[in-house]
Amino acid sequence: MQPSPIDYSDVQGLVRFGYQHLAEACFFLLRVKDRTAAHSWLTAAPVSNAVKMPALPDNALQIAISSEGLRALGVPAEIVDGFSDDFISGMAGEESRSRRLGDVGTSAPSGWRWGAKGLVPHVLVMLYAKREGLEAWTEIVKGSLWNTAFEIIECLPTVDMGGVETFGFKDGVSQPTLDWDRKRQGGRAEIEYGNLIAIGEFLLGYPNEYARYTDRPLIDPKEDPHNHLLPAENYPDKRDLGRNGAYLVFRDLEQDVRAFWQFIDRQAGSNPLERTRLGQAMVGRTMDGRPLVPTISRKIAGVGSDDSDIRLNQFTFESDVAGTRCPLGAHIRRANPRNGDFPYGTRGFIGRLIRVFGFGRRNLRDDLIASSQFHRILRRGREYGTKLSPEEALESAGTNARHSGLRFICLNANITRQFEFVQSAWIMNTKFDGLTEESDPLLGNRAPIAGCPFGDVFSIPQSGGLRRRIKGMPQFVTVRGGAYFFLPGIRALRFIASIGD
Repeated sequence: MQPSPIDYSDVQGLVRFGYQHLAEACFFLLRVKDRTAAHSWLTAAPVSNAVKMPALPDNALQIAISSEGLRALGVPAEIVDGFSDDFISGMAGEESRSRRLGDVGTSAPSGWRWGAKGLVPHVLVMLYAKREGLEAWTEIVKGSLWNTAFEIIECLPTVDMGGVETFGFKDGVSQPTLDWDRKRQGGRAEIEYGNLIAIGEFLLGYPNEYARYTDRPLIDPKEDPHNHLLPAENYPDKRDLGRNGAYLVFRDLEQDVRAFWQFIDRQAGSNPLERTRLGQAMVGRTMDGRPLVPTISRKIAGVGSDDSDIRLNQFTFESDVAGTRCPLGAHIRRANPRNGDFPYGTRGFIGRLIRVFGFGRRNLRDDLIASSQFHRILRRGREYGTKLSPEEALESAGTNARHSGLRFICLNANITRQFEFVQSAWIMNTKFDGLTEESDPLLGNRAPIAGCPFGDVFSIPQSGGLRRRIKGMPQFVTVRGGAYFFLPGIRALRFIASIGD
């Protein structure tokens, strides 16, 4: 049976578009002050959908709501309880979660500007506009009800750095390709890495890579008297509040650009070429975004056809199992290991059967990394602050680069299996891919874990020799705030705004 097409008019545009042509953006973190006024504002808000227009828009508005926000807007507890436990608890809701995410020490919620207990935003309003257009667009969006409906916790500005993140590397070059046509239903083993991912990994209400529907609130039609919501695909007698929505993870990351480049400069003996080489080894890409491993001849499913995308993303780590080109602990390996369900080199039914029973291991790292297809996230963040070149970062005086970083935003349908798994198992874990004593060279907090007293090492394998070990790595990124939100479909947003009418 042919699956039903996705209604783009019901999907908020951020899922399909990154709005990169809209250079200005700001994010308002709000608390509901007057429920009735908030409902009226949400009903009238000109939320941008995912329908492709003949011409690119001049602005966009997106809205997400936390679990506390749903309650503040009057959503009944039994409906809120239908969302995932991680979303309900929140990013800073449990000490164990903070520990898994690496939010300890200077990144602990106790030091956050927003998102900790008592400071969780109810509503996230994301505004995007062309240059010189954000101020006017903001006033239009606010309208007459804004000040009555909400109080502002934070207004987080962003800066367009021309596609380069704060440390100076090209950003946003690797994203999953969403299966909008619903040809990929999941539920089968993948021998090779592919970039095309089932839409249910990002949008609620559709089958994911396991060919299953993620849990979300399903309600009786009587609770939707205005018929805002669509029926659930897997339970047609229920209305689906989650359908065409996604979970949005927001983390405020402060990047110490000076500390990053000054540490690397010391390790490089102030040699500019060696300094760049070490920085690229930590990232896994050159500063213009090219991977340190060569592209491959076979086509990777889901990688675009334009020359730029092929040059930057048509690769796996199959040709570099020892990590002599791209270190095993480099950021791009940790964020996306680019593997399938079986170790590199597995071919045919017999080969898969041998691997299933635990035989045929070629090296110690086989089977140590979970398959990438179940842990992809869709990134939609923006940089903020002052842009510094590596040369400027080496200067002893000048702009304080601590006031720059990333408003990290990602979308997924399962916070625990996607964002939290990547963050805890791949980014923060000092025992990634057979390594010990080292976390992500960019995002790691350097905190030791049980059985491993050190977390401040970065190793670079050498061809035919011992690996180079760089010790005493400082922490370069500090978390200053964070929360989990629900980015509802537009029908669901209208339903939420109608509760109590």
